[in-house]
Amino acid sequence: MHAMRNRRGSRAFQLFARLALAASAAAPLCATAADWPTKPVRLVVPYSPGGTTDYAGRQVAQRLSELTGKTFIVDNKTGASGTIGTLDVARSPADGSTFLVTDTTYTMLPLLFAKLPWDHRSDLVHVAEIIETPLVLIVPATSPFKTLDALIRHARANPGKLNFGSGGQASSTHLAAEVFKNEAKVTLTHIPYRGAGAALADVMAGQIDVLITAAPTAIPPVQGGRVRALAVSGESRLDALPEVPTFAQAGLPSYQVLNWFGLAAPKGTPDAIVQEMNRLVGQVMNDPAMRNQMNAQGARHRDMTAAQFGEYVNQQVTLWADVGKRVNIKPE
Repeated sequence: MHAMRNRRGSRAFQLFARLALAASAAAPLCATAADWPTKPVRLVVPYSPGGTTDYAGRQVAQRLSELTGKTFIVDNKTGASGTIGTLDVARSPADGSTFLVTDTTYTMLPLLFAKLPWDHRSDLVHVAEIIETPLVLIVPATSPFKTLDALIRHARANPGKLNFGSGGQASSTHLAAEVFKNEAKVTLTHIPYRGAGAALADVMAGQIDVLITAAPTAIPPVQGGRVRALAVSGESRLDALPEVPTFAQAGLPSYQVLNWFGLAAPKGTPDAIVQEMNRLVGQVMNDPAMRNQMNAQGARHRDMTAAQFGEYVNQQVTLWADVGKRVNIKPE
């Protein structure tokens, strides 16, 4: 770290300084983890409160605050399937005061938007995975469908008559359902919302027929009898929902979509801060109490370096591009 300070005249440092000053001329730079954070840290959630991305962000923010004695807060900036919040982070000062809570949707957006206002490689640096979760297909508690097979058979016999909700166009809940439609060979009508929380509310109210969402979002209303779960993705049933079969057990073994959540930061954020945030997230998520809590919800944390997580994000972008071609999604 001291060596970094001694190279202030180097070309690399000058380039970094120009990039940071372009983002915010008034923002003080903090090049070492020992100096960070010097002010409250925003974790920007690009969706409305109530969904799993918001839940993951709030859990991490709370526990980072408790662990460090510093202030970490969640800032919900919604709209345009997460692009508004993502752009806010991409344009923020690269001083370690702003992070983006990313999720699977983040790597799906190129499927539906021919030109995004940010680039996942050149405008952001990927910091750490928070959790990875299976998905749960849920229907209203009053739905006539008690099994996945019954739902699929009805949908095949009545193309387009059933609908599904999502957290927005190109969101993870949207694309997860598109994969389901393709694998189950059914036609469902898409109803996008401004976040998974709003879609969940309408499933509970019986206003939409189907929602495929992350396990932490689905488990509470399923356990409370407000919705019915027909299947979960992944290789095994969830401890929290032992009566709910996997998609394979329910007759659709080809459906293996998972959801993930992580952190990114503006490009140019000092590497020392990126590495420290990666370390802190790992410490938080590997705490026994947190690990037990996540396991109960079917979630897990994988220890990855920032570089490994960045490569995983790149792989996910490629994966969902292939899915988009398979289900014939055209960018607009």
